[in-house]
Amino acid sequence: MNIIRGNRKQAEAERADRVGSGTLGRRGVLGGLAAIPVLYGLGTSATASAAPAAQTENAPAVTGDLVRGEERRYNAPLLTPGTRLLLPAGVRTVPVHDYYRRPRLASAASTWPYMTTAEGTRVDASVIPEPGAPTRIAILSGFTEGWYELIHANGRADRVMWDAGKLPFLWFYGEFGATNEAPYKDRFYALALQPLSRNPYSRSTPIR
Repeated sequence: MNIIRGNRKQAEAERADRVGSGTLGRRGVLGGLAAIPVLYGLGTSATASAAPAAQTENAPAVTGDLVRGEERRYNAPLLTPGTRLLLPAGVRTVPVHDYYRRPRLASAASTWPYMTTAEGTRVDASVIPEPGAPTRIAILSGFTEGWYELIHANGRADRVMWDAGKLPFLWFYGEFGATNEAPYKDRFYALALQPLSRNPYSRSTPIR
């Protein structure tokens, strides 16, 4: 996975030629992606940070294993209202409902940039909202090219690129302060993004 910082023209000129990955079985999905371990790593860093993953050259040998790319975490003060997330054309979003209690996929997908929040509101998910906005959690798919670009209010552009053939899904986690349960209430304003080899959620069978 390549991380490119700079202006947008420079970012678009670069190419990615490697992928960071790790494996995680189905029963361990929430342990790797759940909000508590993700968000406790967000509160102290003013810039994006990468969670290192074990390197593998081939796809997992065990059917159903989840291969993860590097997770990128963004939070205040770098992450601000109006920051924009750009994705390739044709990406689809499926919200994850009741994430903190009994996570499961929504029954319908939307075309990016639209997404349904935890409170059921349809929003433009490409624009980071004001503090206090509802949580946005979803699985994104349909990547013909593996990249996203975060355009910050200060003009900085962070472009992340990966091999979409190996990691065709993107985990989207946006916690903006509206969650009432401890320890989330009023503590977090953060966005986490991570490429995945498959969708870890099922519409019919929630992960416990």
